[in-house]
Amino acid sequence: MKSHGPFCIRSAAADTFAMVIFCFVSGMAIEVFISGMTFEQSLASRTLSIPVNIAIAWPYGLFRDFMLRQGAKLSRTSLMKNLSDLVAYMAFQSPVYAVILFVVGASSEQIITAVATNALISCGMGVLYGYFLDLCRKLFRVPGYSQRV
Repeated sequence: MKSHGPFCIRSAAADTFAMVIFCFVSGMAIEVFISGMTFEQSLASRTLSIPVNIAIAWPYGLFRDFMLRQGAKLSRTSLMKNLSDLVAYMAFQSPVYAVILFVVGASSEQIITAVATNALISCGMGVLYGYFLDLCRKLFRVPGYSQRV
């Protein structure tokens, strides 16, 4: 992953757009269909998550890029890129998600179920999010950004 500088408005915009859209859709699906939250609880959670995702999107993008660089030191295979995406997503998103659910009044059982489910699903979601973020960065024409295996 080629660095795109300490701050790039296109990078921040692409990372923010990707995080808000992806987390809204995937979070609501998990909360309603798997964790047993009501639609209203999930909507409150997803609404609260928007400003949180806006605040953490670009730092997450930088963290992800760091994790991809670390993984690439071990191997430049697509498997390593996917594994790096998975680890970055789980390590960064799980604590944030638990706090959001707590704030909107989810029960301890709902929080544990949602975060555990999210962690399991992150095996696919982290990788899917990585591809979605790469696509958004391409669409936003992030300067110096090149998708590498």
